[in-house]
Amino acid sequence: MPIAGAPPGAPEAPPCANWSCAPHDLVLLGFTHVPALRPLLAALFLAMFLLTLLGNALIVLLSALDPALRAPMYFFLRHLALLEICFSLDIVPRLLVTLLWPGRGVSTAGCALQLLLVLSCVTSECFLLTAMAWDRHVAICRPLRYGALVSPRLCHLLAATCWLAGVPVSLVFTVWLFSFPFCGPRGIRHFFCDIAPLLSLVCADTSVFESSVLAATVLVMIVPFCLIATSYGKILATVLRMPSATGRRKALSTCASHLMVVVLFYGTTGVIHLRPKASYSPESKQVVSLSYTLVTPMLNPLIYSLRNKEVKAALGRMCVQRRGTCTP
Repeated sequence: MPIAGAPPGAPEAPPCANWSCAPHDLVLLGFTHVPALRPLLAALFLAMFLLTLLGNALIVLLSALDPALRAPMYFFLRHLALLEICFSLDIVPRLLVTLLWPGRGVSTAGCALQLLLVLSCVTSECFLLTAMAWDRHVAICRPLRYGALVSPRLCHLLAATCWLAGVPVSLVFTVWLFSFPFCGPRGIRHFFCDIAPLLSLVCADTSVFESSVLAATVLVMIVPFCLIATSYGKILATVLRMPSATGRRKALSTCASHLMVVVLFYGTTGVIHLRPKASYSPESKQVVSLSYTLVTPMLNPLIYSLRNKEVKAALGRMCVQRRGTCTP
């Protein structure tokens, strides 16, 4: 679960114009330390957002329509792309509003909804990456039983579980957090509503809540990561026992893209969620948070398309078909 901490003592929020926010609104203060760069950042983030939507939508389209991409690996890849689209739609529009219209308030309900979706998406992605690692483990370590073990019914069940698993966790912590009283400045030193920056606005004892969040973080992030590491440990052991160098390269190439995505996701989220809160400033946290909220969703389609011959072939077939339909 995301825990992008912010130290207490957030600065006063910018004054709200009568048309921009109500007295009880919260104000996102993302990138207030670089006001001159806000228009440039908005243009850059908009371009990244459009690339993210285009790339992930293309992965969804190819894996759904091309018969060569009907394997379970591409089924899970399609769900990962859909998840990245949902995550980006939750984060980036509000970020652009924050950059282009500083001081515009976000309602408490709107902030709670964003937090709910962020927690749900990150939790679902942890589980989905674990399911994808298991799929690769079965394909390489037990190839003769792959078709029987990784059945379409099981794939749909795993995908539904990954999507739904984040809902109860995110709902519990969102309702619990927003049941606390907020007092003092209502400026959130982040570009989206996250647990720790919101905690800095709470004027009540949150020790039990924070302990529960830490326990949930271990369950949601560390346990899936350990399962992924175990799967790849077994894959590596199997690959090293293969007599053919060509077979070893082929087996590793099927895992390379997913492994890169896992490293990107856990490498960036781990820096934010697992380091002590006081070890870096809110400004540096915002920059690191961009890695898993904007950069990783944008790079995932590129990683899978550039390193996967079947995806590139499917894209080529789609382009040829489109040219053929346009030819008189």
